[in-house]
Amino acid sequence: MGTLFIFVGLLYLCGLSFSQECRKDLLENINFLGTEIKVLRSPDAVHCQHLCTQHHRCLFFAFVRPDSTIDNRYFYCFLKSTPSGQPKARPSKQGITSGFSLKPCYPDPKPCLPQVYQNVDFLGADYRSLFTSDYEECQRACTQDPGCQFFTFVNGVFTPERIRYKCHLKFSWTIPRIPTIERKAGVVSGFSHEAEIIQSFDTVCQGKLFPRTDTKGNNIETLPAASPEHCQTLCSAHPLCTYFSYTSNDYKCYLKNNPNEMVTISKEGVTSGLPARFCQQVNSWVKDVHEGTGFTGSDIRYELVDDRDMCQRECTEDSNCQFYDYVTESFFDRNYWRRCYLKRVITIPAPPKVTKLSNVVSGFSLKNCYGIV
Repeated sequence: MGTLFIFVGLLYLCGLSFSQECRKDLLENINFLGTEIKVLRSPDAVHCQHLCTQHHRCLFFAFVRPDSTIDNRYFYCFLKSTPSGQPKARPSKQGITSGFSLKPCYPDPKPCLPQVYQNVDFLGADYRSLFTSDYEECQRACTQDPGCQFFTFVNGVFTPERIRYKCHLKFSWTIPRIPTIERKAGVVSGFSHEAEIIQSFDTVCQGKLFPRTDTKGNNIETLPAASPEHCQTLCSAHPLCTYFSYTSNDYKCYLKNNPNEMVTISKEGVTSGLPARFCQQVNSWVKDVHEGTGFTGSDIRYELVDDRDMCQRECTEDSNCQFYDYVTESFFDRNYWRRCYLKRVITIPAPPKVTKLSNVVSGFSLKNCYGIV
């Protein structure tokens, strides 16, 4: 029986590989029509293509260039899909660049993004600013700062004069964030053992946790997390997080910012802690298995396997998989038994908003650009 499940899974994978081909070309002034599954902001079609590649459902995309004269939705990246995997139609449309996901091309999960964008503002996501002599120095500052993923630099002729030469360092999540975590009987969840959850440092450190302790107020973001250690990793990645609290009953991770004080109270079911900075945080929690827990959504595909250990191995061996769900035989609907759902989310730097603005320059960190830095 086990051999049969593996065989069916392999047939499914082969079907995917035969139905898709690696298409890297970008088609200018062509609009790919299909079901829009998500709309994001992006500075160019290449970045938009990376967003599509990392989205679990996106098969192709359409990007609205800044020279579009159709409407004012410049820098919009429309992620799309169809049951056939091909656009429903490809009409001509000035100012639109379209293309396909690079999923079949075995893409780099951490692509280099060296392009800089004149007169383009990556609006929002600021966590720090400083003055630099030019945008190259601003980009170097972003590259050297662990929390910086992209930047906007204000040049020497910008108005008002008082913020000329200002370099804005900006943050976005580059570690996987699970969209939803919920209690689900008969489901086991976990992470890929190869997922790049945390940054790499030479010095190893053990994070500080305070069991049965809550910290009052100062929330900056609330995220789903599978454990206190997972929450600590999220706090460590965010440059504004000074400490955190995690509630185990609802899997919520509260990232907090108050560099002046930390007020704690005793509270059952809550674990608080401090982030790990500039060191290699112990990540043994990635290998934990979460019984009766579902990491809902973001499915790449599912396979039929014999047990949770095999599901974990499938996720670890698939470079696209970041976390997984496995449905056991105690699940109420036997039609789902032994399904292993492989999952992923977008982790490349993504500005929350991209707009036209004269006399500024924006770009990305060069952390992933080996040989350029």
